[in-house]
Amino acid sequence: MSFRFSRYRLAPRERALQRFLEIVPGATSWTILLGMLLLSFRKPVAAAVLIIAFDLFWLLRLFYMTVFLVLSSTRLSAERSTDWMARVRGLDDLEPYRRQLSTRHPRSLRERLSLWVHRQELEALSASGSPPPPPSSGIHHVVIFTIAKEPREILEPGLQGLLRQTFPPERILVVLALEERTSQNIQRDALELQRHYRHHFLDLLVVVHPDHLPGEARVKGANATHAAKAAAKALASRNIAFDHAIVSCFDADTVVSPQYMACLAYTFMVCPHRTRRSFQPIPVYHNNIWDVPAFARVLDIGSSFFQLIEVTNPDQLVTFSSHSMSFKALVEVGYWPVDMISDDSAIFWKALIHYNGDYRAIPIYVTLSMDVAATGSWWVSIQQVYKQKRRWAWGVENFPLVIRGFLRKRTMPLSAKLRHAFKLFEINIAWSTWPFLLTMIGWLPALFAGREFSNSVIYYSAPRITATIFHLASLSLIITIVMSYALLPRYRIRYRWFKRVIHATEWLFVPVIAVLFSGIPALDAQTRLMLGRPMEFWVTEKKRGMMDAR
Repeated sequence: MSFRFSRYRLAPRERALQRFLEIVPGATSWTILLGMLLLSFRKPVAAAVLIIAFDLFWLLRLFYMTVFLVLSSTRLSAERSTDWMARVRGLDDLEPYRRQLSTRHPRSLRERLSLWVHRQELEALSASGSPPPPPSSGIHHVVIFTIAKEPREILEPGLQGLLRQTFPPERILVVLALEERTSQNIQRDALELQRHYRHHFLDLLVVVHPDHLPGEARVKGANATHAAKAAAKALASRNIAFDHAIVSCFDADTVVSPQYMACLAYTFMVCPHRTRRSFQPIPVYHNNIWDVPAFARVLDIGSSFFQLIEVTNPDQLVTFSSHSMSFKALVEVGYWPVDMISDDSAIFWKALIHYNGDYRAIPIYVTLSMDVAATGSWWVSIQQVYKQKRRWAWGVENFPLVIRGFLRKRTMPLSAKLRHAFKLFEINIAWSTWPFLLTMIGWLPALFAGREFSNSVIYYSAPRITATIFHLASLSLIITIVMSYALLPRYRIRYRWFKRVIHATEWLFVPVIAVLFSGIPALDAQTRLMLGRPMEFWVTEKKRGMMDAR
């Protein structure tokens, strides 16, 4: 049964269901928060018990996430020196290549880990009966940069990053996707970049997306879809099969590491069901990380850490920010949604429903870098970061669409529906409630305590239990601080040790940052959806300084 992945132009019954489901996340979050406030005032003993139970659950979840953060970071570190192009070429003659690998005995622990994972992947590929597409020279990349108002200084590093790839640039089709409403200066910059870089790639197209096309909103997905259709024509004119092409949709500020395209090509080729898979890298925000306020730096390092944790569970991994997928799958599902803000995750859900649950996101252990939302002023930076996080939280708009799709798709396995629906619901509710429960509401039972509560055992035990929980949680914080040093680019200043001390102290403000730039934006987004006040797409202002970070 076909399903149209959109909230617009619905039949009356579908529109009513859509509207009900839009209310559910926000209503749930507000019920939890207001319910705990009321319970703390009316029944402080019950509230204290619930808070302690929640704190214990949060502590266990924190330890769980820390363990997988360490494991994922170890894997990322192990793959930093991997020659991905050598692995891509090895897939052209799989069995001799596997025999060759069996004779290798690397010395370092990182190399042994990387080689062990590599052998496991090749064994799984060989056992699947789905060989890689021969030859590797037939694999091509399509890279779409969506541009709204980013000048040449923001876009050009991304093109230079593609030129530094170990994967041959002449097999990369680059598309600069501009909006028609973009200023003449931005359009002129794009044409100059086309003239300067076109001969280095398979081609470099400049595609202008017209305004006011029927059925479209002013969103990034509409621009990317228009560009992808132009890329489809370019591939067809060169007789390049869609199932041998990998499309990556990048923000204009995205800069990929030198091994990115080779790693992506290898992961695509070694994946047995490659045309029904998305590929999720590790996003980092290093382009201007040392030029932004501390709260913005901590937030975006936290975002990278969260993605490192998420990739350890491919069964429930959802595409986020810059991502890649089979061009064949993109065409079959009807491209990105043209009327939604959260296109990066929406394309995953759209494909999952289209293929009746037979779709997954595969992690690739390589980084790409983007800008932290920032401007020259602290106050303006606060507004920019808040709006960006609210836009990310607007991914909750997927919830009603996904649930409607699950209800319509009778052939999709029930277990897959329940697993994905619970994860989508739980992550949005946690996003909007946990910061408040941990930093504010958790202390209210003692504040509202009456004599009955103040004479109880729980009154004396609750603060001690809570303090013990947070002391144990500090172990996770220490690990996070240490790991942030390994993830961050080096900072070239005279007193580097002093900068490291300052960075460590920034993490002490996580509770305040979590409320202001995580909990409140998420609750804001869910409330807007609940009240039927959809957001418009908003372009993040980004600014780079002249600091030398590498």
